[in-house]
Amino acid sequence: MKTFIYTLLVSIFFISAAAGQGCVAVRHMSCAAPGLSSSDLFKQKHGKWQVNTGYRYFRSFRHFRGDVEEHERIENNTEVVNLSHALDLGLSFQPTNRLSFAVNVPLLYNDRSSLYEHYGNSLTANPEQKRFYTHSAGIGDVRVSSSYWLIDPMKLKKYNVALGLGVKLPTGNYRVEGDFHKLDAEKQDYIIRRPVDQSIQLGDGGLGFSLELQAYLQLGNSTSLYANGFYLFNPRETNGVSRNPASNSTAVDAEFSVPDQFAARLGISQTILPGLSVMLGGRAEGVPSKDLIGGSAGFRRPGYIVSVEPGVAYMKNGFSAAVTVPVALYRNRTKSFADLQDPTGQRHGDAAFADYLISVNVSRWF
Repeated sequence: MKTFIYTLLVSIFFISAAAGQGCVAVRHMSCAAPGLSSSDLFKQKHGKWQVNTGYRYFRSFRHFRGDVEEHERIENNTEVVNLSHALDLGLSFQPTNRLSFAVNVPLLYNDRSSLYEHYGNSLTANPEQKRFYTHSAGIGDVRVSSSYWLIDPMKLKKYNVALGLGVKLPTGNYRVEGDFHKLDAEKQDYIIRRPVDQSIQLGDGGLGFSLELQAYLQLGNSTSLYANGFYLFNPRETNGVSRNPASNSTAVDAEFSVPDQFAARLGISQTILPGLSVMLGGRAEGVPSKDLIGGSAGFRRPGYIVSVEPGVAYMKNGFSAAVTVPVALYRNRTKSFADLQDPTGQRHGDAAFADYLISVNVSRWF
């Protein structure tokens, strides 16, 4: 039973649950505190310190307005393509069996290509249909968190629940600028410098805090249900960055918003060999149109993704690893706060989503 529960916890808690998959700018953060990711949370066999690393990749390119895909964007080669690579560096400390503290530092690299941000999408504005690129790279928003198990883990119950609290620091650059290509009246190329799109900014510019919940329920000798949830509160309304500084716009979405975000997972885990388990679950993540605390003005692309999430996890001694590949089943670009201000009800922005996300996590106790 102990071996099963140890493997179960590796498979459940060392998987990132909040990771944006497109123009819906969900900042990458671990849903579960890294200190909960190893079997040795319940049996401090390998020490109280743990080093965690995680890698995430996605390519977004499918445009949705509401839950309707705009297939013509790909057919016409006008889709926006975001490539995202993220490397998490984490350290956790477990002073007791029930309590853990963790810090997570994300290193990000983003590449974005489009037509509309440069010459334009139309054949009139962009007869050669040229596509140009913007980039961002650096440290993202650092997160410090803690988590506490409601039941003494040493009792090895068939169920347990952990509650967590975190603080998200505005360490990521939310003012990254890039070169945008334009054509003058004589059709000569020139470059203007302005902020890159919100979806590839390294941070959101706000001090936030998160609430988390994690739980498992053992169904048999090698089978269990797992669940976790995450909500990030961002009280700051906008971060002062103008989307287009040259326009001097006073519109409600002229500046970047500092939005809340959420994620949830529910699934089943099956141990197939000592230390090795497979998982299959559902996953939902996104950005709401309105924040729970503070104002909701500013530019944001709210929406959510519902995915099926297969995965595999391995644990041996003080080492653990997990790989998951959430595959999108449903995508919805909901109306933003700015969209909802339209008295005609016609305004509804779009966003690009990925088909899948690759997440790899490795940890080691010391």
